[in-house]
Amino acid sequence: MTKKDFTKLLFEKGIFASKAEAERKFEAILDSIEEVLKSGEELNFIGWGKFEVVEKAARKGRNPKTGEEIQIEAKKAIKFKAGKTLLEKMN
Repeated sequence: MTKKDFTKLLFEKGIFASKAEAERKFEAILDSIEEVLKSGEELNFIGWGKFEVVEKAARKGRNPKTGEEIQIEAKKAIKFKAGKTLLEKMN
């Protein structure tokens, strides 16, 4: 499902007055989530899940085409862990 499909779903549920309003407000929510994660804080929706930024250390890897050893730089990644309530609803 794309972001456009998802905002259409929100509009169809009657949460927003128009598709444009749904897109604007959903975009504002996504921007807010990005800001929280960029600041290094974790975002926890109790029962639903938790987003956190983790540091991945630099490491050595191999080029699959040539077999040559390469250095992979350290970077930040986002980790999501589903909450108990969400997991129970999935099964």
